[in-house]
Amino acid sequence: MIEDMIIETKRLLLRTWEETDAEALYQHAKDPRIGPLCGWQPHTSVEESRTIIRDVLSKPETYAVVLKETGELAGGVSCFASRAEGAGQGDMEIGYWLGVPYWGKGLMPEAVRALERRCFEVYECSSLWCGYFDGNEKSRRVQEKCGFSYHHTEHDKCMGLSGETHTVYFTRLTRSQWAGNPLLHGFL
Repeated sequence: MIEDMIIETKRLLLRTWEETDAEALYQHAKDPRIGPLCGWQPHTSVEESRTIIRDVLSKPETYAVVLKETGELAGGVSCFASRAEGAGQGDMEIGYWLGVPYWGKGLMPEAVRALERRCFEVYECSSLWCGYFDGNEKSRRVQEKCGFSYHHTEHDKCMGLSGETHTVYFTRLTRSQWAGNPLLHGFL
């Protein structure tokens, strides 16, 4: 995987995380409306956020979602080997979160579509997967907007950093579905 990459969309920069992002990450990640729906506990300090940047968010293909116009950190997005049951070898999964002040602005579909392009064009994946926890309707809507369709449900699945188990609804987008729908290539 390629590191230190910047992906540019119409309104966003997807870039590698920096330790200087710790304060902004903390301001978003301390909100209990975000972490538990993504598989992690709310952050309790800037130092914890700095440690998460160093130990978790420094992995390849893990990006800070930054507004181009202002440079503000809005969230995070990543792609990785899929954990969905039935995923094929080389299939990838996209995970994401967005700070509450940025909800409802269409930013996450824009970021996810950029990673779709990267996964299909650079990594030549045959399928991409996403998952959302029971009750996370905002995440489900992002996946629908990005062309993913419900595939299956997994119960008592351990996902995220919290070690907790969840009911996870997995969605999938195949390479041919993506290639055949030019609306999914927008925002770039």
